[in-house]
Amino acid sequence: MNDKTKMKVYYNSACPVCKAGIDEQMKKDSICEIQWNDVHKNNGLVSDVGSDLEYVRERLHVIDENGDLQVGFNAFLAIWCNSPKEVWKAKLLGLPLLKQLFQFSYNIFAAALYKWNKAKNHW
Repeated sequence: MNDKTKMKVYYNSACPVCKAGIDEQMKKDSICEIQWNDVHKNNGLVSDVGSDLEYVRERLHVIDENGDLQVGFNAFLAIWCNSPKEVWKAKLLGLPLLKQLFQFSYNIFAAALYKWNKAKNHW
């Protein structure tokens, strides 16, 4: 049996920006096993995170290695904490003031990207 911790990432491949980012992240090493869950290909996966499909399409969701749900910028921090070459990024951007700034920026960007994807009929 594999005792390596696991993380689940929920993303939307119908968004070309999201897909490109996740495709790059998939190539990177991780301390824990990551299960990549594409909610565009399997809408029912959103039940794992107790959210509606549109919200998961808009924001990255992660069930971290402790079983806690992380959404938006916090989801990125969880992924980076488990990526040996990106731990520095998680530590730096996880500092209180920077974290607030990046959470705010992510929320604005995610909302705008979601609207753009809807306008382009990506789903």
